Amino acid sequence: MKQDHVTKSQIDVGGIDFQWDTEKGIFSYSGGEAVLFWITSAMKVFFDTIEEVSGEEAAEVVLEAAGFRQGLVVSDYFKQIKLTIEQVAEVLPITYASAGWGQITVSRLCEEEQLATIQIKNSWEYRMNVEQGKTESGCFIPGHFAGILSGLFDRHMAYRIIKSEIKGDEACEFEFFPAEHSMDQNIHTLARRKEAEEIQKLETVVEERTKELNELVKEISSPIIPVLEDIVVVPLLGKYDEARSQELIEKTLTNLPKHKAQYLVLDLTGLDAEVSEITVDFIGKLSAGASLIGTETILVGISPEMGIAIASSDSNLSSFNCFRSLQHGILFALSQQGRQII
Repeated sequence: MKQDHVTKSQIDVGGIDFQWDTEKGIFSYSGGEAVLFWITSAMKVFFDTIEEVSGEEAAEVVLEAAGFRQGLVVSDYFKQIKLTIEQVAEVLPITYASAGWGQITVSRLCEEEQLATIQIKNSWEYRMNVEQGKTESGCFIPGHFAGILSGLFDRHMAYRIIKSEIKGDEACEFEFFPAEHSMDQNIHTLARRKEAEEIQKLETVVEERTKELNELVKEISSPIIPVLEDIVVVPLLGKYDEARSQELIEKTLTNLPKHKAQYLVLDLTGLDAEVSEITVDFIGKLSAGASLIGTETILVGISPEMGIAIASSDSNLSSFNCFRSLQHGILFALSQQGRQII
C-alpha cells in the first residue's frame, strides 16, 4: 500500500487498483470514480424505496433494466481495453470479486454460439434479498451480466435462472442466450401495459357512470304526472333518439292503465328546438298507442318550429286536439268530462 501523507492511499487487489483521496472525498476503482454502500442497510433501503414507490412488478423491471444498462457500460470498458471473449471470462471473476459482488464462475462463454453460463455465490444481491425477506432471486445481477454479454456479442441477450441460492441451491446459476429484443424494451412494454390497464379502468368507470346516468335520466326524464283524476301529463324534454323514444313509449303505455287515464296530455314545450323526424314519428306512435288502450291524446306547447315539422311530415298529429299551453289542454280535458275548475 502506498500512502501520500494521510489523505491519499492506494492498494492493488488481484490486479485491480483502488485509490482513496480523503481530502477530496474521492474513491476510485480501477481508474474510475466509485462510491461504497453498506449492502444490508443502505442498499437495502435504496431497493426497498424503489419497490415502495414503483410497486413490486415495476421495480423488478426497473432494476433489471438498470443492471442491464450498467452491464453495457462494462462491456464498453472491456472493448476499450481490447479484451477478447476468452480474456473477459478470465478477468470477470476477479474483477467482480474485488468489488464485493460475490464469488463468480464463468463455466461457459461461447462467442460462436452466443451462449453463456455464469454461477455466482454469496452475491451482494443475494445477501440483500435475504435481509429483505425475499423468496425469489433478484434480477439486477443477471440483468447486469445480460448487458455485458449483449455488448460483447453485439446482439440482444436474455437469461433464465437455473439455480437460486435463496431457494437453497449452493449458488445462483444463470444461462444466457440470444433474444429478439433488449431488456430496455421491457420498461416501455410495462409502461404501455400499465397505461392500457389504467385506460381500461377509466373506461370501466365511465361505462358504469354512464349507465348510472342513463338510469337517472330514465327516472327523471319525461315523468308521468297524474295532475287530476283521469288526466295524466307527460312533459317531453330535450332531444329524443330511437332508444329514448322507445323507452318512453313503453313506460307511458305501461303506466296509463295504472292511473286509469282517459286523457294523455303531451307537453311539447321542453322539446329541443330542432325537431327531428324521429321525434315527430315517436309522438305519433305514442299517441296511437294510447288511443288503442282507450286514452285520448292532447298535444300542448307546440312551437312554430314544431308546427312546421308536423306540417311537412307524413304524420297525422294534426288529427289530435292541439293547444298552445298546458292550462288550455287540461281545461279542454275537463270540459270533455263535463267538469271545470272552480
